[in-house]
Amino acid sequence: MSELSYARYGKDNIRLYKVHKDPSTGIQSVVEMTVCILLEGDIDTSYTAADNSVVVATDTQKQTCYILAKQNPVTPPELFAAIVSDHFVQTYSHIHAAHVKVIVHKWSRMTVEGKPHPHSFFRDGEETRLVEAVAREGKGISLKSGIKDLLVLKSTGSAFYGFHRDEYTQLPETWDRILSTSVEAHWQWSLFPTLADVKKEIPKFDQAFVDARTITMETFAKDNSASVQNTMYKMSEQILAKAPLVEAVSYSLPNKHYFEINLSWHKGLKNTGKDAEVFAPQSNPNGLIECTVTRKGPKSKL
Repeated sequence: MSELSYARYGKDNIRLYKVHKDPSTGIQSVVEMTVCILLEGDIDTSYTAADNSVVVATDTQKQTCYILAKQNPVTPPELFAAIVSDHFVQTYSHIHAAHVKVIVHKWSRMTVEGKPHPHSFFRDGEETRLVEAVAREGKGISLKSGIKDLLVLKSTGSAFYGFHRDEYTQLPETWDRILSTSVEAHWQWSLFPTLADVKKEIPKFDQAFVDARTITMETFAKDNSASVQNTMYKMSEQILAKAPLVEAVSYSLPNKHYFEINLSWHKGLKNTGKDAEVFAPQSNPNGLIECTVTRKGPKSKL
């Protein structure tokens, strides 16, 4: 005998672009995002009994996403994700949870002849803004925000020494090294009882993103890093201090290694230690350091 223990389905990779046109100034703003919608509920019979009457078609989900984008603001993305997830739970009595993931692709306004151009943009980096919303019937809306693929590097100001050594250790200690990583960070908001409660906090979502990005970059640059672990903990502490509605901050930081090249074989050329100037960028294997930092004390269920 067998039984269906878990199921959800939906539409992934919904590409969405929206332009806001200000007729009074001629200035336009653009947002491009990729959306994933997954639904849970009384849908078991669609799997076990070929009963499609319980299926809200994935094309319906896609069209709904477009319509809601036309009828509502898509910024901040936390608001739009909450609107979409809440819609499915409120509209369909047999859908009890809706998961919505939003990836915001970066477009920055061009500066032309020293002035911001009213309708031209460029992609200045591959970093993305992330949002995950989960609306559950009778339980509220959970929101998690984040940033991904923010590539950073500093050529000094990082060390790694005093680590455990045993018969398997070959890595030498260093008091001065290149530090580079592709930042992925997430921050979990306190549970919102309703969509109206999300709307009350609209300004805080963009501010938290700006603060988290600024804290990440400034701490990375200024911290005389004893380890990636310690630096990411300092980042997390500062984000929690800046955003009172955030309950937890997580980082995932892969090391982007740059190894010294010994060139002494060529006429005694010095290129190691304090003389190192030419390095070999490495792709893999690489270190991967992760952590989650939460507030002390009782936490709401997310």
